[in-house]
Order: sequence, then structure tokens, then C-alpha cells
Amino acid sequence: MDPQRILTPDEAADALVGTAFTHVGARLEGAYRTADFASAVRLLDAVAVVADEVDHHPDVRVAWGAIAFELSSHDAGGVTSRDLELARRIQALAEAQGARPHD
Repeated sequence: MDPQRILTPDEAADALVGTAFTHVGARLEGAYRTADFASAVRLLDAVAVVADEVDHHPDVRVAWGAIAFELSSHDAGGVTSRDLELARRIQALAEAQGARPHD
């Protein structure tokens, strides 16, 4: 799959099943509940390592007991396969650390 090709919400839907992420406009949004602020920061630390590995970085908001991610391929102008892969990796890290999707 061309990593620069912008994906529609329908094209991204199957890849997002089982994750906290949804396709909203030109980005993916996903949020998690954590036990406390330190847990949210630990998840962010783990995501930062993966983001550097794949050279694709999310926008992040951290609060007490919560963390939210926005993923978009700014160079392509929307959601690409790179965002889907990072969303899946973030989901795996969140599960491993006991974070739950935020309603």
C-alpha cells in the first residue's frame, strides 16, 4: 500500500476494529483512561519510542488518568497507512499497560 495515499474512513474502518481510534476528518483520534497521571506518562513514553522508530509522531494530550492521540500524515494531508500502523501499535502498548479506551 502506498504510504502517501490518503485513506477514506471506509478504507480505514477494518484496520481500526478493536482499537480506541476513529477516523475523524483528516485524522485518527484515540483516547485512553489510565490509573493516574504517571500511568498516562508511562504510556506516552512507550509511544514515543515507537514513534521515533517509525519516524511518525502523534499529537498528544495528557491529563490525570487520561491520554489522547491524534494521528495524521501531515505531509500527505490526511490519514495514510502509516497512521493505521501507528494506531495499532499504540493500541497494543495501551493494552499491555492496562489502559482502557476512553468513552
